Amino acid sequence: MELLHSIQQAAERSGLTPFVIRAWERRYGVVSPDRTGTNRRKYTEGEIERLTLLRKATQSGHRIGEIAKLSNDQLKELIRATDSAPAGVLDQRLSPDAEKSSAKTHALRAVREALSAIGDLDTTALETCLETTSLRLGVHGALIHLIAPLAREVGELWAEGELTTAHEHFASEIICRFLARQPRAFALDPNAPLMVAATPAGQLHEVGAAIVSALARDFGWRVLYLGANLPAADIAHAAIAQKARAVGLSIVFPGDDPALADELRQLRRLLPRKTSILAGGRAAAAYRKALDEIGAILFDDLDAFAGYLRRARLTPHTG
Repeated sequence: MELLHSIQQAAERSGLTPFVIRAWERRYGVVSPDRTGTNRRKYTEGEIERLTLLRKATQSGHRIGEIAKLSNDQLKELIRATDSAPAGVLDQRLSPDAEKSSAKTHALRAVREALSAIGDLDTTALETCLETTSLRLGVHGALIHLIAPLAREVGELWAEGELTTAHEHFASEIICRFLARQPRAFALDPNAPLMVAATPAGQLHEVGAAIVSALARDFGWRVLYLGANLPAADIAHAAIAQKARAVGLSIVFPGDDPALADELRQLRRLLPRKTSILAGGRAAAAYRKALDEIGAILFDDLDAFAGYLRRARLTPHTG
C-alpha cells in the first residue's frame, strides 16, 4: 500500500506552502489528493513530485496558469531547458533581455510568496516581500510586476471563494499602507498636473485606486487619493476644488452593477469638460459602453496607463 502524506508534509517536501498548494489545486487542478474520512488531504509520492516540478518551473519564470496542464515529463524538459541556459545569462552583467527575464522570475516568485503570506495572515512576511521586491525592482517595477498582479490574483481568489473577506481586507490594508509611504522619485513640482483617484459608488475594493495613485506620483503627478466607494458628486466636488487634470477610477468588482453607468454619466455631467476621466481595473471593460459614452479613456493594463501618464505630464494643458 502506497504511503500517503499530509498537506504539511507535502508542503515541506515540495517547497510550497499549504495555502499555495490548496489554491493551485482548486484553481488549476494540478493534483487531486485523496481525502480521509475527516476530509483531510493525503498526497502520494507522485503528487509531491509534481508539486515540486511546478514550484521549480514557476521559479524559472513560468506562470502557473500556463504550465498547470503540462505532464511531469514536459515540466522536467522545461526545467532542464532553463537550467541548461548559458552561464552568461546568470552573470551580474546581464543583457537587457536577461535582466527583464530575471526581474520577471523574481516577481513571479514574489507573487507566490505574497499569496502565501496573505493566506497565513502574516503581516511581517507580506511586508518583507513588498519591501524586498521594491528594493530590487524599484517602486515602479514592484507596482507593475508584483503589486498589480498580486491584487488581481487576490481579487480573483476572493471572488472564487478561495480567500475570505478577512484575507482580502488584510492584503488591501498592507498593500495600501506600503504604497502610501513610498517616497517620490523626484521633487514635487507645484505646477504638475493633479489627479483625483478613487473608486466610484458601489466599488468597495480600493487597492486599484491606491496603485493608480502610486503610479501617478511616480510619474510626477500630484495626487489626491479619496479611497473607495465615492458618489459621483463627491468625486466631482474634489476634482473641481483642486482643478484636477484627470479623475482616475478603479473598477474591480462587481462587473454587473446596474447603478454604475448612471454614476459615471453623472460624474461626466458634473466635471468640467477639460477634466479627463481615466478608468481601469478587472471589471472596467464590463462598463465599456457607459465609459465610451462619457468619453472616458479605458486602460487595459498598467503599462498603457503609465504611457498616458508620461505623455500627459509633458503636454501643456489647455482648457
